[in-house]
Amino acid sequence: MTDSLAQHAADLFQIALTPAQIRQFEIYARELVAWNEKINLTAITSPEGIEVRHFLDSLSVVRGALPKASTRVIDVGTGAGFPGLPLKIAFPDIELTLLEATGKKLTFLDEAAKAMGLTGVRTLHARAEEAGHMSHQRAHYDLVLARSVARLPVLLEYLLPLCKVGGRCIAMKGETAAAEVADSKKALSVLGGVVAGIESVTLPGIPEPHLLVLIDKVAGTPASYPRKPGLPSQKPLV
Repeated sequence: MTDSLAQHAADLFQIALTPAQIRQFEIYARELVAWNEKINLTAITSPEGIEVRHFLDSLSVVRGALPKASTRVIDVGTGAGFPGLPLKIAFPDIELTLLEATGKKLTFLDEAAKAMGLTGVRTLHARAEEAGHMSHQRAHYDLVLARSVARLPVLLEYLLPLCKVGGRCIAMKGETAAAEVADSKKALSVLGGVVAGIESVTLPGIPEPHLLVLIDKVAGTPASYPRKPGLPSQKPLV
């Protein structure tokens, strides 16, 4: 993993990874595979698959926003830590929160961060609909991320309440990105977001499209959103 990950990160995203950071990625991969035997974290366990579909895919977020020191980042529905933890390795000065509703996954995230020697990583055990009403979470973040969580009209109700005005949300999507954006006009209008663009990412050896939907927070989200857990997916804002 060492040479290829460093080379691809530099070539694709202009990220210069140090030997110490590469070692952290190796520890992450080891912990992911070991814990995956106990709890369901990922179907991708080969070294090449982890490198490309998890690590490089996560680092592709820099095409939509370049994290700076003290940038407040939250990864919504983080699962096994993607894209949040790879970004934290590459940009150690960001302040990262990993939001996840499954307790066992949070245990993995805490242990993996400890094994990698990462600091400034917080885990939050909650659903996005709950977190969006917490006073210390609402409108708190510069950058709000999600990968493979829900269709965009639903996802926006999870992301935008957490984002501060002037901040950005990035939804990592596949080939349905444009159609999902078209379905999100009402959600964007209600929740205070505008689409800043759709960024295409090519990953080595991966034929299917990887797209970043970039949403800027331009107005405050009404206090009634997000709605109660389950309602955004049951009755999307379309």
